[in-house]
Amino acid sequence: MPAYDTVVVGLGAVGSACLYQLAKRGQRVLGIDRYAPPHDRGSSHGETRITRQAIGEGEDYVPLVRRSHEIWREIEAETGTDLLVQCGALVLAGRGSAATHHGKGDFVRRTIAAAERFGIPHEVLDAAEIGARYPQLGLTGEEMGYFEPGGGFLRPERCVTAQLSLARRHGAELLLDTAVAGYQADGPGATAVTTAGGDRFTAAQVVVAAGPWAGGMVGAMGRHVQVCRQVLHWFGTDDEAAYAPERFPVFIWMHGNGPEDYLYGFPVPSGSRGVKVATEQYNEVTADPDLLRREVLPAEAEAMFHGHVAGRLRGVRPGALRSTACMYTVTPDSGFLVDWLPGAGRILVASACSGHGFKHSAGLGEAVAQGIADGAATLRHFGAARLQGVA
Repeated sequence: MPAYDTVVVGLGAVGSACLYQLAKRGQRVLGIDRYAPPHDRGSSHGETRITRQAIGEGEDYVPLVRRSHEIWREIEAETGTDLLVQCGALVLAGRGSAATHHGKGDFVRRTIAAAERFGIPHEVLDAAEIGARYPQLGLTGEEMGYFEPGGGFLRPERCVTAQLSLARRHGAELLLDTAVAGYQADGPGATAVTTAGGDRFTAAQVVVAAGPWAGGMVGAMGRHVQVCRQVLHWFGTDDEAAYAPERFPVFIWMHGNGPEDYLYGFPVPSGSRGVKVATEQYNEVTADPDLLRREVLPAEAEAMFHGHVAGRLRGVRPGALRSTACMYTVTPDSGFLVDWLPGAGRILVASACSGHGFKHSAGLGEAVAQGIADGAATLRHFGAARLQGVA
């Protein structure tokens, strides 16, 4: 028999959730990561991640994020760790704009439609209402917004840590600071996973949840993903209390019609300093995640401030307190990639990618575990077949 029921490769957002959910179901599981999570080398760091339940990227995601919220609360109760802060989420754009976000046009109205379909509590606000509620925002007067009181932010490092701790509690084994070199069939019903150091482990199934590294580990399926460098900045403010979670929401602000005419940000959580903001870019592609340009130049922070922050966040000062780089693993349609690898035994690729994955990761980990351990239906709408022929 294989030594393990399942080996999970990569222990970030999705991998830690998969490992926890599989171990919870009594599986013999091994988790492997090339670093020691939580770490700042991939896509699951930076103190905060936005969560919202009405998903403009597509209504297939809504059940995942709603279940994720339930799981985060369950984990909080079990571990005593604060993971989810529901300070509200605001998505705004010009009233006459059909601004695109994550590959989906008219994103604000798509978000409203998702909320209406699933009965998610929300408000639709005009510029005057947004400005009265959040005077921190410098508006033009032409904005419309979607406000979701149940939205907010997650603490990614804490989420990963808590799930790995619970996985261990349920009997999971972890092998950290270890890269996976490859895998191959090892007789009927078994797959061998080989590390860069030459160690070899066999399992009935393998889950590849390696984020930016997954593309180089999944053969031809890897052509569907590319890795884009992203940068996060924290700027100081004249009145940090005005940006506390009790007074300020997370926000996604499409201030123009281009894919990079966009700003998202957070309140300042307890124990942090500065207002965290970022945009997205898809032009700087990284062929090797280990060679990502991690240094963030002062000019990048200056461009972020003058191109997106100045005039929009009142009292926020130029000159970043700090900046850091991370990575998006992006598919052509900005959707997830969850599918069995053809011709490679029982190997499941699980990539909650394209910049909107963390909020769904707990629910996705549970769905993957249900598919593997319980024989439940897989997430076919996230399969690779839809990407055939997509540029």
